[in-house]
Amino acid sequence: MKICVIGVPGIPEGKHNIKDPRLDQAHELVEAKKKTYAQVDVVGEQGAIDADVILVSRDRLIDLLLKDLEFIETRLSREPSAAEREVLVKLQTHLESERTVASAGLSEEDWQALTGHGFLTSKPVIMANPDELDDPDALMVRTFKGSGYICFLTVGGPENRAWPIRQGLTAAEAAGSIHTDLQKGFIRAEVIDFDDLLAAGGEKGAKHAGKQRLEMKAYVVRDYDVMNIRANK
Repeated sequence: MKICVIGVPGIPEGKHNIKDPRLDQAHELVEAKKKTYAQVDVVGEQGAIDADVILVSRDRLIDLLLKDLEFIETRLSREPSAAEREVLVKLQTHLESERTVASAGLSEEDWQALTGHGFLTSKPVIMANPDELDDPDALMVRTFKGSGYICFLTVGGPENRAWPIRQGLTAAEAAGSIHTDLQKGFIRAEVIDFDDLLAAGGEKGAKHAGKQRLEMKAYVVRDYDVMNIRANK
């Protein structure tokens, strides 16, 4: 996934690890050869349209809102349909109150009324607080959590690893993020809630306490589920 960073120092473009402390906790409890954080691509302002979430400084947020307002003014000048005009005017008022498009609460019908759009703030926008600038890793974790993505874990053996997926994916779809063959041959997932993993002192303790459950392909993965995928080869 992509995070667009605008006006926030200390986070250069390129590959970045999301150093969620929950993976550190799991790594202390479950023996593995290495620890692998979820990885994201960080892009600059030029990549804002294609990014999944925008991390922006307080002063640069206004620039994004102004660009969306300019887009609306252009659309209104082209005599859109009555339905589209109604949505555009609603968004115009919302943006003028220094709020993002994503927070406007548009319905599916509203979006359908728009003839295409290039709104920068229609995706999640995370504003960096000044006191967070000294800890860019923590700021990236907060941005990831607000992006619409989650992680699930695989633990033990070669590595303890966090896998980033879009929120709402099923167990079978999540398995595909590891390897397409796992999705095609998916049988079941053995799942432990992260909190149960911690409370039991690790994977073995959680299994012994009866905290591991079997889930089928339609199960919707929750954040930091500990999953062992079973699939036909």
